[in-house]
Amino acid sequence: MQQLASLLARAEQLLVRLEPLLPAAAPAPDWENAVAFRWRRDPGKAVGALRAVHQAPSIRLADLCDIDEQKARLDANTRQFLAGRPANNVLLTGARGCGKSSLIKALLNAYAAQGLRLIEVDKSDLTDLPDIVEQIAGRPEHFIVFCDDLSFDEGDAGYKALKVALDGSLAAPPENVLIYATSNRRHLMPEYHAENLENLRVGDEIHPGEAIEEKVSLSDRFGIWLSFYPFDQDAYLDIVAHWLRHFGCNTQEIARAERPALNWSLSRGARSGRVAWQFARDWAGQKAPEASPKPAQRASKSKKR
Repeated sequence: MQQLASLLARAEQLLVRLEPLLPAAAPAPDWENAVAFRWRRDPGKAVGALRAVHQAPSIRLADLCDIDEQKARLDANTRQFLAGRPANNVLLTGARGCGKSSLIKALLNAYAAQGLRLIEVDKSDLTDLPDIVEQIAGRPEHFIVFCDDLSFDEGDAGYKALKVALDGSLAAPPENVLIYATSNRRHLMPEYHAENLENLRVGDEIHPGEAIEEKVSLSDRFGIWLSFYPFDQDAYLDIVAHWLRHFGCNTQEIARAERPALNWSLSRGARSGRVAWQFARDWAGQKAPEASPKPAQRASKSKKR
């Protein structure tokens, strides 16, 4: 008994010395005061944590112009999800800057009061999806796991992790979790011309057709595909006008901005919602009256005089 007591005492002393070296436990997510979260893994820590985003984007569904079909489809799927009815994971693909990510953020603003929550997960952290799902599986809210600008290179561990999370795990996915992902590529992994020619040798692959099936299988596990396309000139100008009105420009200013807006799109090499929003910010910022200096700035200037 004396030997056992001595061993326990030494073990307790060792634990006391090791405790300061151990990573602190991750704080519980701020479920009550936030509707958006990020999954982050600090350097040197083996496990990530959900971090609340207290200043979520303010974009609304009404701000997204000329993508009515995609907006209606994703809105309907999200309402099914919130109502407890069957709904699908969604892959949004296509032209850059045409509203894929903004549409998901706008849905959060539209339905946060009904219990919708958004969790942003980087591609490099997709291997942590089982840990994320475990934390939110029993909660009353409905969570969309948001993977933005998704694409993979050969050998990415996140590729197989996402496949399993979508439709490959022995455990059934929770009813309160969906995955919405955006990408500029529909098949998410690079494909090569030689891979389309099964009768040719592709590297050391004996069955290249099966390798192609593996590459496209991830996209197939999303129940809904939504495609986004570059805007034509009229649609682009409609979006410019919307954002100029948002920034307080009147009808005459909007009419004068048309030619500069088109020149702006030419310089950027694209007509997209993002380019339209950037032009509107620049135009409205130049036309707005200069703000008066803050009191502290006036005081400092007077001291210099």
